[in-house]
Amino acid sequence: MDKQLATILFESLASGVRLDVFRLLVKHAPTGLVAGEISSLLALPPTNLSFHLKAMTHAGLVSVTQEGRYQRYRANLTVMQDLIVYLTAECCAGHPEQCFESQSTSVLSDTDTNPSPSDQIDSYL
Repeated sequence: MDKQLATILFESLASGVRLDVFRLLVKHAPTGLVAGEISSLLALPPTNLSFHLKAMTHAGLVSVTQEGRYQRYRANLTVMQDLIVYLTAECCAGHPEQCFESQSTSVLSDTDTNPSPSDQIDSYL
C-alpha cells in the first residue's frame, strides 16, 4: 500500500457515519448486509446511507453485489488488513508486535493477560 491509497482510505473513514457503517460490516463479515439492514441497524435514512456507501465503495473499503433487487455490501477485509500493515510497518523499529505490547494496558480487560496483536486490533473494532 502506498501513501496515496492510505490517504484515500482515511479520508473515506473520516466521517462518523462511514466509520459506523464500516465497523458494522466488519462485524457481519463475510456475509455482509443489504443496504436496508444497514439503514435499519444504524437508524440512517436510505438516501443518506446510499451517499456514504457509494463513497466507501469508490475508495475500495466495501464491495457491493447485486442480489435480485437488493445490494449486499461487504467490508473489504483485505484492504483493512493492508491499511493496518501499512500503519504498523515502521512501528517500533520494524517490530510492530512491540507496538501492541506497549499499548496493552489501554485495550485489555482484567481477564486478558497476553492477547495477540490481532486480538488487540479486534478490540478497537
